[in-house]
Amino acid sequence: MLKKYTVLLIIPFFFSCKKSSKQLSESKKQNFVFVLVDDLGWTDLGYSGSTFYETPNIDEFSRASIQFTNAYASASICSPSRAAIVTGKHPARLNITDWLPGDDPKDRSLLGPTDLDALPVQEGTLAEVLKENGYRTLFVGKWHLGGEGHLPEQFGFDKNIGGYHVGQPPGGYHSPYENPYLSDGPAGEYLTDRLTQESMTFLDSIGENPFFIYLNYYTVHTPIQANTMHIERFKDKLENLDSLGLMEREEGKAMTKLAQRNPEYASMVYALDDNLGKLVHKLKAEDLYENTTIIFTSDNGGLSTLEPIYSFEAPTAVVPLRGGKGWLYEGGIRVPLLIKPANYNKKDVLVETPVVGHDFYPTILAQAGVELPANNQIDGKDLSPLLKGVPTLDRDALFWHYPHYHGSGWTPGAAIREGDWKLIEFYEEDRVALYNLNKDLSEQNDLALKYPEKVLELQKKLHDLQQGMGAQMPKGNVMPE
Repeated sequence: MLKKYTVLLIIPFFFSCKKSSKQLSESKKQNFVFVLVDDLGWTDLGYSGSTFYETPNIDEFSRASIQFTNAYASASICSPSRAAIVTGKHPARLNITDWLPGDDPKDRSLLGPTDLDALPVQEGTLAEVLKENGYRTLFVGKWHLGGEGHLPEQFGFDKNIGGYHVGQPPGGYHSPYENPYLSDGPAGEYLTDRLTQESMTFLDSIGENPFFIYLNYYTVHTPIQANTMHIERFKDKLENLDSLGLMEREEGKAMTKLAQRNPEYASMVYALDDNLGKLVHKLKAEDLYENTTIIFTSDNGGLSTLEPIYSFEAPTAVVPLRGGKGWLYEGGIRVPLLIKPANYNKKDVLVETPVVGHDFYPTILAQAGVELPANNQIDGKDLSPLLKGVPTLDRDALFWHYPHYHGSGWTPGAAIREGDWKLIEFYEEDRVALYNLNKDLSEQNDLALKYPEKVLELQKKLHDLQQGMGAQMPKGNVMPE
C-alpha cells in the first residue's frame, strides 16, 4: 500500500511542475526583431493596396499582427527618422533634421539651419538599454547616422554587419558590395538575401539569451536594381496590364508618379517579401516566434516625387496619398506598420490611432519590462495600451519639422496633426494649408481660408512644440544680384 500511495502522490506533483511551451515562453524575457525597410511606401504592399507588387508573406504576417493604419515616420527622410527610432526623441530635439550630411543649396531664398552630421555618442539608445539588461544585440544593414566613432558598435550593438555612414549600398545590390562593414559574398549574391542570412546566423549563436535584432534593409532605396530571380515575373505582368500609362502630376517643381508600374522595383519588393518569410520561418523553426515581438515598418514614405534634375523616374506611387518621400504631405510620412507582440494569437486587428517612429523606444522597453532611463527626455509614447486593445493614446498632436530643401521638390516647412486636422507650413511661400484627413486623405482640399480659427490654433501648438524642443529654423538668404 505504501508504494501505491507514493506513486499516486508523485504523479500529480510531476504534472503540476511541467510547463507548456507557451508557459515557458511567457516566463522568459521576450525577444525583439525590428525590421526597418528603406523608402517603402504606404501602398507598396499587397495588404495595403498594391495590385502590381506582390507580397504574399508580408500579407500573411499582417493577418497575424496588429495593423496600424495611421502610422507615421518621425521624418520624411531617413537619418532623422532613424535617429528618432533608436533614441525615442523627436528629430527637432536631436537637431538631426535632414539626411546626413544633407544638401542645403546656397542659391535659394532660404538657408537651412546647420544640423548635426552624426548621432552624438552621449545619446542613450534602445540597444544600450537592452544590452545593459541582458540582451544580445545585432545591427544589420543601413545605419546612416555617422561614420567612425558613431557606428552601431558605439551605441550598444554587440555586432554590426553592413552599417556605416552611407545612405545607399555603395556597390549596389549585388556582390561585391564595396562596404567595409560587410564582406563580399559569391558573385551576384543579392544584398537583401545576405542581410537576412546574417540575421538568421545570429539566431544560431545566441543560446538562451534574449535578443534584439535590428534589421535595416537597404532596399528599396535607389539604385533600383532588380532581383534577377524575380524580374521576369513582373516584366510579364507589366505586359499584360490593361493600361501601361505612367501617369504623373506636378507637385511644386517636381513630378509625382501616380501608378505602380516599375518591374525592377517590384522585384525588389518581392525579394523583401521572400526574405521576411524566411526570417519568420526561422523563428518558428527555432521555437522563438511566440516569444518574439516583431515590428515591420519603413523609415519614410515611398519615393514617388522627384525634381526633373534627376536622370531617373520616381520608382513607385503611393496614391491615394499626396507627395512622397521628402514631403510632409501624407505620402512622405505615412508608412506601413505591423507589430506582432510576443505571445499574441489574435487575427486581423486594425488600430487607427496615430503613432510615430519615436514611439518604438519606450514601447519596446515597456514590453521588455525595463524602466526608461532616468533623466532622459523621451518624446515617444509607450504603445503598450494599443497592443492590449485600448483604442486611444494619451497624446494631443504629432508634428514634423523639416526646415531644409530636398530633391523631391520639398521646400522648408513643418506640419502638425491633431485628430483629423492637419496643418502644413511652407516657409518659402509664407503660407499654410489645412486639411481634414478623415474627409480628404489625399490632401486636395485646402481649408485654411474656411477655418481661420483652426489655422491659428494649430499654428500656435506647432510653434510651441518647436520652441519647446529647440527646433532650428531656416534663415533668409541674401543672394548676389
